[in-house]
Amino acid sequence: MDPFTIGLIGTLALVVLVFLGVRVFFAAAAVGLFGLVAIIGWDAGAGMAGTVPHSKSVSYTLSVLPMFIIIGFLAFHAGLTEALFDAARKWLGWVPGGLAVATVMATTGFAAVSGASTATAAVFARVAIPDMLKHGYDKRLAAGVVAAGGTLATLIPPSAILVIYAIIVEESVGALLVAGFLPGIVSALIYVALIVGMAKLNPALGRPITGFSWRERWKSVPGTFPILAVVVIIFSAMYFGWATPTEAGALGAFVVFVLALVHGMRWKGLREALLESAKLTVMIFSIIWGVLMFVRFLGFAGLPDAFAKWVVSLDMPPLAILICILLFYTVLGMFMDAIGMLLLTLPVVYPAVMALGYDSVWFGIIVVKMAEICLITPPIGLNCFVVNGVRPDIPLTTVFRGIFPFFLADVVTVGVFIAFPEIILWLPKTMKMA
Repeated sequence: MDPFTIGLIGTLALVVLVFLGVRVFFAAAAVGLFGLVAIIGWDAGAGMAGTVPHSKSVSYTLSVLPMFIIIGFLAFHAGLTEALFDAARKWLGWVPGGLAVATVMATTGFAAVSGASTATAAVFARVAIPDMLKHGYDKRLAAGVVAAGGTLATLIPPSAILVIYAIIVEESVGALLVAGFLPGIVSALIYVALIVGMAKLNPALGRPITGFSWRERWKSVPGTFPILAVVVIIFSAMYFGWATPTEAGALGAFVVFVLALVHGMRWKGLREALLESAKLTVMIFSIIWGVLMFVRFLGFAGLPDAFAKWVVSLDMPPLAILICILLFYTVLGMFMDAIGMLLLTLPVVYPAVMALGYDSVWFGIIVVKMAEICLITPPIGLNCFVVNGVRPDIPLTTVFRGIFPFFLADVVTVGVFIAFPEIILWLPKTMKMA
């Protein structure tokens, strides 16, 4: 049997295993191992697969992930998020749907210190939803805005998914992280415009809250300084080339740790932050190891090159092919988590997109934005399950109905990024590399 046929059989086997509920890292590693053995023999195949965990674990690029992950968990367990939301509600509560708008802006701020969207959704399900329901906000809007707001952590640096994309396609981690900043802000502003428009058309969804004096507003500002300090440190260090992403992440983690101690973090909170960071890091590393074994197998089978040549040969405009690929991601994201989806598809899709002449950094932001959409689309919309898990009094069906307007907003946002690529590319073009 020729390698290409073995590659097709292996890819089909992986899809079947994933849909049967087998963990992505185990399914990818098993298919990759047996595929390599089938093509190049047991000794060479097993030996090559066995080197992947060590070779990738010692990668300097990969060391940025635990740094970014621990920043978010330390900020959460130190209670820095409550002050952020309190300031946002006092400054923005007066607009239509003000508490929902405040939630978006607070999740945007927290996303800048948390690389995990599910952590962001879990935090604000506890912090923001009770306040919105207390003021008579519609449950669908309250749940939907938290689930959608959590997805901003996948774009705004530090973003774990952007780092994973950079590792797979061998692109600059710093350039991708900096590139995600403006698109993340644009996504948040589009959410804000959506909420204000919905609240104006139907005030019962969420009415403004008033009564805050200027003294109260200004008094709430210092509580946002810890988050803002970390954002400025990480972004400035990468943008001006003062530090590599790993060094910037380590510095950010140290700053958050000091701020957590100042805010009274006890041993129990620190222990929980360290344990949760370790668990998430191990999960992500395991997925990377397994999928990279599968990637080696695909390379020997010749599938990525064959797919790229086939895509280029299609009698269609590049934009039409890109839209078809994005639609494919939309459907696939209904059944897979974002990290697994990107790791499994990029080895094949990325060479084809590059062959069409698109920019690697630009495509990274687009595909990660698609991963955002997958986090809120049924039946596997992970952020929706997180919100329901924290707030079981809000049925999962209500959460999914609540995210529908935000899903449409995300589709519009992707269209904006395709039409105006400079939104993504301007900052990376002007940055200095460490």
